[in-house]
Amino acid sequence: MTTVPGQLIWEIVKKNNCFLVKEFGNGTASVKFSKEPNNLFNLHSYKHSGLANKKTVIIQPGGKDQSVLLATTKTKKQSKPAALHNKSVMKKEFSRMAKAVKNQVADNYYRPDLKKAALARLSVVHRSLKVAKSGVKKRNRQAS
Repeated sequence: MTTVPGQLIWEIVKKNNCFLVKEFGNGTASVKFSKEPNNLFNLHSYKHSGLANKKTVIIQPGGKDQSVLLATTKTKKQSKPAALHNKSVMKKEFSRMAKAVKNQVADNYYRPDLKKAALARLSVVHRSLKVAKSGVKKRNRQAS
């Protein structure tokens, strides 16, 4: 089976797809976001598109145990969805996770243009896990 080039896929889906979210900005300028699963910045552009690019990076919460999931796509397995992602779960402190993400994305020549986006996404996911772990503080309702 032959694969379709990414530029052709982008030309087909850039005007309209089910993941596109259009927001109105200042005046008549509109901002386009995307809800694609492999999009790090959630921006509607070819660079960040998870549909048009063969090499994508996914960073999301890992599960119940305060971990972060880092997944990259395998370029040779595009026609096999079950074996498409190379997943690794990270349960370390933030600096070690950041170093692992940097090694996997940029230093490994996978997608060096997404290094800043991947580190920003890791920071946000890690911060959200810390907030969820600490929970909501209870106030003392008794009169003193």
